[in-house]
Amino acid sequence: MHRDALAKPNNLPAGPCAMVIFGASGDLTRRKLIPALCNLAAAGLLPARFAIIGFAFDPLTTDSFRKQLNDEVQSSETAPLDPKLWDSILERTFYIQGDFKDGAAYQQLKEKVEQADRDYQTGGNRFFYLAVAPMFFSEIVRQLGQAGLVQQQSGHWSRVIIEKPFGHDLDSARQLNAEIKKVLDETQIYRIDHYLGKETVQNIMVFRFGNSIFEPIWTRSFIDHVQITAAESVGVEHRGAYYERAGALRDMVPNHLFQLVTLTAMEPPISFEADAVRQKQAEVLHSIQPSSPEDVLQNMVRGQYGESSDGAERLAAYRAEANVAPDSGTETFVALRLSIDNWRWAGVPFYLRTGKRLPKRATEIAIQFRRTPFVLFRNTPVKELQPNRLLIRIQPDEGISLSFGAKVPGPVMHLGLVNMDFEYTRYFGSAPSTGYERLLYDCMIGDATLFQRTDVLEAAWKILQPVLDVWSALPPRNFPNYSAGSWGPPEAAALMARDGREWRELE
Repeated sequence: MHRDALAKPNNLPAGPCAMVIFGASGDLTRRKLIPALCNLAAAGLLPARFAIIGFAFDPLTTDSFRKQLNDEVQSSETAPLDPKLWDSILERTFYIQGDFKDGAAYQQLKEKVEQADRDYQTGGNRFFYLAVAPMFFSEIVRQLGQAGLVQQQSGHWSRVIIEKPFGHDLDSARQLNAEIKKVLDETQIYRIDHYLGKETVQNIMVFRFGNSIFEPIWTRSFIDHVQITAAESVGVEHRGAYYERAGALRDMVPNHLFQLVTLTAMEPPISFEADAVRQKQAEVLHSIQPSSPEDVLQNMVRGQYGESSDGAERLAAYRAEANVAPDSGTETFVALRLSIDNWRWAGVPFYLRTGKRLPKRATEIAIQFRRTPFVLFRNTPVKELQPNRLLIRIQPDEGISLSFGAKVPGPVMHLGLVNMDFEYTRYFGSAPSTGYERLLYDCMIGDATLFQRTDVLEAAWKILQPVLDVWSALPPRNFPNYSAGSWGPPEAAALMARDGREWRELE
């Protein structure tokens, strides 16, 4: 949770600044970024002195770009209720057409940014959002440096938000970091993970460290194991070309899933300052030892969905998707067993799974506690004691539930599991959200708590590099190995069964 939110009852609007969006003609801008800015404006958090400048190769003008945004926002569920708010944003939105490798285009951008400073008093503060393919990250940063657009002087700030994936393995991540740091200081780099914009993810730290009843039992003495699931019911859709290069492991694990691991497993930070929180996240990843080839073969499972039918709808195999090779060996499902080798978590396995074309869309963290001793019930009809489980639901229905045993009414001793359930929308109401509001706002005010630091990112890739190496050396021979619409390959269930456990069945 944001430190300012803990310090005062109401957040204040961010200070004056301009936002430059590279790749502004893409879906992310229309569906997520602009609606998020609208929601910030409706909440009174967007600066009064603010401007937006789109930069992309598509042959648009400022007028046609505004029309494109207007058409999308007006049809969006996150459109602002007050048309005046939207009009005020739209009239401060501009567009520059240019090639990301063309130095002259950056001079045009510089002139437009300086004009926005004068016209809207943005104070010389600006942040750049790189909603582009990874191949352009370092080039754009280099060009921004040459154009003098990221210099910080006279109290003005300049920041760069970089979308995932940040590298495709350990060496490429290190190289990209080195290239970007030739131009930017670490404090200027905001590596974004939109999962961390979700309320439940932000609330994990508050839930753990703000409630005295949970933190004392958040240890190996009380917890049996942890399951983290990020399931998607859709296939790769129009992202086949990207997915062929990435796969499920690169796409989800070093960013989304490892962020959830670190927030779940981290030690209490000394404050909610960005570096204090991220230092504890880094310690978790450094405690996960890289796997040997034998460990990879035993504890890492990969899968690819094949054709299946779901009622009247037939679901195509991954290899039949657009821009996918007919003999593709790319994984669309992964399941991992990780061990965190520190005092708190020694002997507590963390099981991770993520995949495409699973039965439902859901992301959750399941904390399963150890069973109580059976001795008290040995002379009763009770045959088995069910363990307590704490469930943190991240999507689609954000909330937290706790299951515990209770006696079933009647003359005979029978136990049943009951749930204490908390839903965000029920208690706090619902508000339009894209998941990017908090992250954009935090960048504007200079809070990097929810953004990945260099050492955290590289530690994640270091853990996964042996997996990438083994899977590259040993191409899969049994793909596709799970049907679209199922919960993944049988090897994933076997991974848990070897430890006498099973995956939680998502309702």
